[in-house]
Amino acid sequence: MSVTAAKGFVASGVHCGIRREKPDLAVIRSLPRATGTAMFTVNRMQAAPVKVSKEHLDVAEPQAVVVNSGIANAATGSRGERDARTTACGAAGLLMLHPTEVLVLSTGVIGQPLPLDRVLTGLASGVRGLSAEGGVDAAEAILTTDTCTKLAAANGPGFAVGGMAKGSGMIHPNLATMLAVLTTDYPLASGEAIEFLRPAVDASFNSISIDGECSTNDAVVLLANGASNVERTPASDEAFALALRRVCADLSEQIVADGEGATVMAEIVVQGAATEPEAKAIARRIATSSLVKTALFGHDANWGRVLAAAGSAPFNGGYAQLDPARLTLRYGGITVLSGGEVIAVEPEVSGPSCTIELDLGLGDGRASYLTSDLSYDYVRINADYRT
Repeated sequence: MSVTAAKGFVASGVHCGIRREKPDLAVIRSLPRATGTAMFTVNRMQAAPVKVSKEHLDVAEPQAVVVNSGIANAATGSRGERDARTTACGAAGLLMLHPTEVLVLSTGVIGQPLPLDRVLTGLASGVRGLSAEGGVDAAEAILTTDTCTKLAAANGPGFAVGGMAKGSGMIHPNLATMLAVLTTDYPLASGEAIEFLRPAVDASFNSISIDGECSTNDAVVLLANGASNVERTPASDEAFALALRRVCADLSEQIVADGEGATVMAEIVVQGAATEPEAKAIARRIATSSLVKTALFGHDANWGRVLAAAGSAPFNGGYAQLDPARLTLRYGGITVLSGGEVIAVEPEVSGPSCTIELDLGLGDGRASYLTSDLSYDYVRINADYRT
């Protein structure tokens, strides 16, 4: 169950010296020729590897991905772009590819330059170590404040989808301080991958929030090499879309569960909104409310905070539609508000997970988000991040 779960993919994870001791450089490569795509952060302060990888995708099909952890190579100016391109060139030479066929991803501290000599030396070791058993090593090499590797896989009729991700803090759509590499041996033609990736990402990585912070480096990459040799049909396409969505959902849930300092994972479900975009705006607002998140940490069903957040969800220059007299709220499976009227009951919310369901009674719009609590440890981890 890893990024090498599908046929024809190899990976490795090595220590190149960016971090003191932990693995910090991963390489993933398709052996048969692949097609692929990626989605990136919408943060306007985009890191050099994001810019360079976008340029590469515009002119070539990706065959390999290089990921370093420890340094984000963001806010590093023209040197950062040169370093990202040099990294791609170094990997391409070792893999016998064109530089534009290599995507480069980085994660870590913003504002520091890459130790390029170490990265290039590490690449040689990483390429030598490429194997079908290297998925776990690769997943370990991309971690920063994560406490565990994040791996997932799903099988369809005759094909497989595998993936790895990292993410623990600075998690908020669109995408987050998260990187994910997805691989499949399902056959996709050039240009098709994005049509499968976009809806899978929107329903998973773009529907989670830990701290409301949108990163400079987020990326989700999909490589498809067709090594399964399955015959494509409308039914197999549907099965592939479902498998891809399952892997993305699994990885995104692992990211939220491993949120920096997180002790509670909560699913926010909004239904009955006037429109689906308004449902998503309200779910996002609840999921990112510091007051809601601190109440989760305290195992306190202070559900008035949910309503206050829902009523102030930014949408189209104003707020999403909401009528207090039509609201029904279930907190931890217990109805606390029905048709705008309070139900005198105190939900039990002492466990490690919680569901908050809000019905606006206005229409058919529905959306959900995964979020986590906000704990003392979150402050400690981020206060000490560089030291």
